[in-house]
Amino acid sequence: MLAAKQQPEPQRLLFVFLRTSLSKEAKDKEKQQFHSGQGGELQPIMCVDKNLDELGSFAELVEESKQMQQDWQIVLIAGLAGKNGRFPDASEAEQPLNIMVQTVEQGGDLSKYLAFDKEGTLIQFG
Repeated sequence: MLAAKQQPEPQRLLFVFLRTSLSKEAKDKEKQQFHSGQGGELQPIMCVDKNLDELGSFAELVEESKQMQQDWQIVLIAGLAGKNGRFPDASEAEQPLNIMVQTVEQGGDLSKYLAFDKEGTLIQFG
C-alpha cells in the first residue's frame, strides 16, 4: 500500500481473494503436496476495489474480509492509476477486476499481480 501511495497518480487498489482447493482428479502426490501447503487449484471467491483513502493496514484488510465470511488463502492485488490527480472511481475498476478474476479462472499468468497470504507474506507464482 505504501508503494501505491508513492505513485505519481492517485491509485485505486484492486483485490481478488482466492481459495485453494484440490482437484477431484488429483493424484496421491498432488494430494500430499496440497496437504503440505503447496499446489492445488485457485478459485476467486470475492473481489473489492478501494482507493487509498479507504485503506488502513493489511491487517485491517484481513479483518474486514472476515466480515464476508469467506475463507480465503491468497489475495491478488493490482493498482489502477487515476489521471490528472483524480482517483479512479469504482465503475472504472469493474473491468480490471473482471480481468483479474478471468485470469485466475482460465489459469492465466498471475505474476503481474502482487499476491499475499493472510499473514501478509508475499507469494510468488512460478
